[in-house]
Amino acid sequence: MTKVIFIRHGQTEWNVTGRYQGQSDVQLSEEGRQQAVKLAENFPVERVDAIYASDLQRAMVTAETIAKQFGLPVQAEPAFRELSFGDWEGLTYQQIVDKWEDAMANFLQHPDILEIPGGESFPAVQKRAVTRLNELVKEHDGQTIVVVAHGAVLRTLLAAALHMPLQYLWSIRQFNTAVNIVRYDADANPTVELLNSTAHLGSFVQRGII
Repeated sequence: MTKVIFIRHGQTEWNVTGRYQGQSDVQLSEEGRQQAVKLAENFPVERVDAIYASDLQRAMVTAETIAKQFGLPVQAEPAFRELSFGDWEGLTYQQIVDKWEDAMANFLQHPDILEIPGGESFPAVQKRAVTRLNELVKEHDGQTIVVVAHGAVLRTLLAAALHMPLQYLWSIRQFNTAVNIVRYDADANPTVELLNSTAHLGSFVQRGII
């Protein structure tokens, strides 16, 4: 059995302004850094054996804040990078709708068939993320590991654990520093033990979907 604690990064300024980040290397806001501290101080388990994170700084800084509590290094994993939003990166929802109305309709209703101009598809993101996750689950049999990543890529990993078609990806919420726990047993279906928990944040306001 391997227990994986999936965490979304802390808030960024682009989360606040509603800009699509994708693989743009956006920093955490001050609130995002405080969210990471609160998570580290109120982490849901007492023991962690390894910590992995997307190599984008908003995920790495969140992971490094957690790692200090356990005296562990953070291992950067490009496979857990956010979905590339291509030509949409840095734009707001309204700016995207104004230019790519049909594509944005698919983004919300059919992410499984969405084609982002210059970007990446959700099936491709799920494939790269699940492939690396499966390797880590085998490497850490009997252990608890942390994976810090991003809203879209985490939804694809959780959809896989829930056997949920990617069409219904947006049925899963992921707030900043949300905690999700999934147990992976040998030769058995994954068991989702916790989903989108922000109990550690108390009164913090949640902003930003991506």
